[in-house]
Amino acid sequence: MSKVVDQLGGDNRAEYAKANWSTRQLERQINSFFYYIDLVFYNYILKCFILVDLKVGDLTHQDLGQMQMYVNYYTREMRNEGDNPPKGIVLCADKSESVVKYTLSEENSQIFASKYQLYLPTEEELKRELESECEFLIRENKLNWG
Repeated sequence: MSKVVDQLGGDNRAEYAKANWSTRQLERQINSFFYYIDLVFYNYILKCFILVDLKVGDLTHQDLGQMQMYVNYYTREMRNEGDNPPKGIVLCADKSESVVKYTLSEENSQIFASKYQLYLPTEEELKRELESECEFLIRENKLNWG
């Protein structure tokens, strides 16, 4: 069972489907429990669902397990013929590489975690970051090309 919930609380699945849009929040019922994923998109270039879960705290293994459940559900129940497997993204206040490393399998190519920023960088910070990245790429290119 799935139900699309808009900001007014109405069930507008048909309208969203006609417009080729996913909604802000998708409610799923599995074995009498309700699960809420924050954002669901369909990427027409990648030909797959993109599932996004927003977390206000630090990343936990439970967050990754929950995303794994969403990815499995979309793989088995929502994917159409010709679609690629869905991708899951967990955005959190802080990310521990060791939590990701030991929670997800080494072959994982569907679930990603990233730390979000609460503000945009200043113009000067952005300029410094771009210059640093350019210098790194130039050094890497020299090392790789000899």
